[in-house]
Amino acid sequence: MKVDSNFVMSINGDAVTTEHTQPVYNPATRAVFAQVPDASREQLDQTVGFARAALKGWAATPAEGRQAALERYASLIEAHAEEFVSLLTREQGKPKAGAEWEVFGSVDWLRAVASQRLPDEVVEDGDDRRVVTRFTPVGVVGAIVPWNFPILLAIWKIAPALMAGCTMILKPSPYTPLCDLKLVELAQEAFPPGVINAVSGGDDLGIWMTTHPDINKIAFTGSTETGRHVMKSASETIKRVTLELGGNDPAIVLPDVDAKTLAPQLFWAAFQNNAQFCNSTKRLYIHEDVYDDVKEALVDFITQQIKVGDGAEADTDLGPIQNSMQYGKVQDYFADCHTQGYQFAVGGHIDESAAGWFVPVSLVDNPPDDSRIVCEEPFGPILPLLKWSDESDVIARANDTIYGLGASVWGNDQVAVERIGRQLEAGTVWLNEVHQYSPFQAFGGHKQSGLGCENSLHGLMEYTNWQTMTMNKSPEV
Repeated sequence: MKVDSNFVMSINGDAVTTEHTQPVYNPATRAVFAQVPDASREQLDQTVGFARAALKGWAATPAEGRQAALERYASLIEAHAEEFVSLLTREQGKPKAGAEWEVFGSVDWLRAVASQRLPDEVVEDGDDRRVVTRFTPVGVVGAIVPWNFPILLAIWKIAPALMAGCTMILKPSPYTPLCDLKLVELAQEAFPPGVINAVSGGDDLGIWMTTHPDINKIAFTGSTETGRHVMKSASETIKRVTLELGGNDPAIVLPDVDAKTLAPQLFWAAFQNNAQFCNSTKRLYIHEDVYDDVKEALVDFITQQIKVGDGAEADTDLGPIQNSMQYGKVQDYFADCHTQGYQFAVGGHIDESAAGWFVPVSLVDNPPDDSRIVCEEPFGPILPLLKWSDESDVIARANDTIYGLGASVWGNDQVAVERIGRQLEAGTVWLNEVHQYSPFQAFGGHKQSGLGCENSLHGLMEYTNWQTMTMNKSPEV
């Protein structure tokens, strides 16, 4: 299989094209470099039918057989890894190092999830009665994948769904469909027809999936705003949903840190993947005693160490904004900061004549807590630095948000670090580290950052129904 050409949908094991197609852009050049199918409602209905027909056989496949298929799939991706790295950079914009982390991380993730099991839980087993809770496949899963980590976040859904015995229809983002279409095309070599399918298209396709009566669950990663619509549409048929949504993650820096040592860690906490990351630090609270030192160290690191450019170039650290829609949103945050008279410690001006959707790394110097740049999620490389002096006050400020995805605390006083961390309202709280993930570690958001869980056995359970079986051992029937 060639990864870099002939992009097709995969339906019941077959390669499928459409009369109408959609363009795919290289965000570093704004040039169209590929076309992908634009699925019709009829094609989705056919795909759902095939996925439902394949469900009985796949659900009946022993766990060892499903594990072997996932491990074969991981090896197939690994064999094409460098091709996927190159394609991911072209369609998403991230530099090679970030693309390698995503591709090879996905291979490891598949193998790890393949080892996970949900054995029957024996609740009671006495002389008269036996009670067992089983985990049965939820059915046909519709997976809707975002554009910031299109490979990894597809695997976060594919691996547990298929390991649980479900079948799947995957919809890639229309901004980054190429790698996902190839991922599912490659999967046909590892799984029976109809077990995993891919259809590409725009917003209408997402609506058709979330309202489809024969799709049993939606697994969605994206913005909180879109997540509300997904949840509302899924409610029509009481679909199960897993929603991994937006974040406005706070980081709290204590007064005992060494600014120069900490600055690189804080930088990558905020700007990994060019801040197009639900879990990026989006509000940086720095104790007033070290505020100036940390700000200066961050500015020095940004100006001396970081290059923003085409991800295909070897010395690029951060690539472009992935698409024109998001580029426009980020421009609006810059414009609002200028209109309000906020000061930038570095950056602040976008060169709109650049070939791609490039935005400079920018730090906003202590804007008000009620400013848009503090309250909202820009999803781009613009970060507010905020002063604090009172511990209870900064905890309240950090928690004053509709979001609750992640948070981090940084300091040498580990007692204080943990004390603060335990009071933060977020699904993941990192203490003196950040962006540490694992297939064995539960991940999910509080508040409006999501619903349900991904990864770990908790995430695997999200693709199952609980079934309790009770048996009277001494029947008189």
